[in-house]
Amino acid sequence: MPDDVAAARTAAEEQSAFSHAPVAPDTTTAYGDHPDQVIDFYVPRGTGGTGVLAPLVVVLHGGAWRARYDRQHVTPFADFLARRGFAVANVEYRRGELTGEGPGGNAPAGDGEGATPVAGRWPDTFDDVAAALDALPGLVRDALPMADPRRTVLTGHSAGGHLALWAAARHVLPADAPWRTARPADLRGVVALAPIADFEVAEKLGVCGGASAQLLGGEGKFAERRPYADPALLLPTGIATTLVQGRTDEVVPMAVADAYADAAAKAGEMVGVTLLEDVGHFPLIDPVADACAVVVEEIAQLAW
Repeated sequence: MPDDVAAARTAAEEQSAFSHAPVAPDTTTAYGDHPDQVIDFYVPRGTGGTGVLAPLVVVLHGGAWRARYDRQHVTPFADFLARRGFAVANVEYRRGELTGEGPGGNAPAGDGEGATPVAGRWPDTFDDVAAALDALPGLVRDALPMADPRRTVLTGHSAGGHLALWAAARHVLPADAPWRTARPADLRGVVALAPIADFEVAEKLGVCGGASAQLLGGEGKFAERRPYADPALLLPTGIATTLVQGRTDEVVPMAVADAYADAAAKAGEMVGVTLLEDVGHFPLIDPVADACAVVVEEIAQLAW
């Protein structure tokens, strides 16, 4: 596909995914003191009176770990899941701040000229995801009593797909990692959507403008911190994992998912990879796209 055609297609897919009005949650609960340390909860729709507890889907949004992208853009996806009978927890976390004197073309409006958006914060982004997942069982008991935490599926898109894979691998982090857990998370599985799942490959491809290196604190810290953050180095997890990837994804190319799946196979673990023809990056979280229905089916296969 010619570059200009691919770019136009990606732009159209992004516009569609971001065109939906945010959907307010049923309740929001804090898991820390920072304004970004909150979780939105969505009650499952259409399951009243069945007496059956709903599976819980934990959503980690994408956006290259950058501040301009918060959980609001993925609320239509969270609502889409809730309308299909899932209880949903949409997790917010601290992301990169604007810094430095650089080109302001990519900076969010109102942030000032010369501001450069940076991907993530070390270690705050990881602190938050770990804290949210640790707090979630207790929060769910109060916020979503109709949810069955024994049937929890973790999902995330793009940078959120990275965080989902990372959160499921905390028990295999290096021994000195502050986020390491003694045992695997109690998950039915992970469904990672176009995840930034292999940092080495992502950096070679320039994914999201070098966001992986920025997340780890810059090139000088990349090699040192990668064993604590790169899902491709945190294998095997022993947790059922599926990647959903569009073949025509220009934002996080299929090669990144392939690299993670290859690393898993070398570690003795089989990772499912669902490849979608003629699908790019954004339809995976776009409720009006057929790809989003495929995502829900992949989640359902693990949850039920």
